[in-house]
Amino acid sequence: MSNPYASQQRAALENAPPQAAEGYALIELARRLDDAAKIPENLAAIREVVRLNWRVWTIFQAELVDPECQTPRPIRENLLNLSNFIDKRSAELIANPEAAKLPVLININRQIGAGLLGSPSDDPEEAERLRREFAEQNNLPTGQADNGADQNAPTPQPVATDREA
Repeated sequence: MSNPYASQQRAALENAPPQAAEGYALIELARRLDDAAKIPENLAAIREVVRLNWRVWTIFQAELVDPECQTPRPIRENLLNLSNFIDKRSAELIANPEAAKLPVLININRQIGAGLLGSPSDDPEEAERLRREFAEQNNLPTGQADNGADQNAPTPQPVATDREA
């Protein structure tokens, strides 16, 4: 038996443009990573959300290396370099979960997610606002995320894509 609420969520995401769905996913993952970071002693929760984030970024990698990918080459290369960093950080966190290492992933997801939702932003509150707006427009659950930028983290550059073409 299927949950009608979950079915509605799936339908909304299936009908969303790919960029918007990807942006929503990244902002939602940033929120979940932030929630895990708030309970540093829950190592299992940290591992679980890091694995989920890693899986999503692996999907992005597969799309970016596809010969049919329409994303401009410089953007594709930047995103692949960023995903290599995420691979390394994720492997570190799964081996040795530390909440203090999560903010860099949170910041990257917020930055790239905001760019995919159409408004590159250094402001996590703006990224969260965009995620909430998309969720409300598509009848998806909304949640709160705190600011959590890591000052030692590499700052992702705003991303513009041509994938809607």
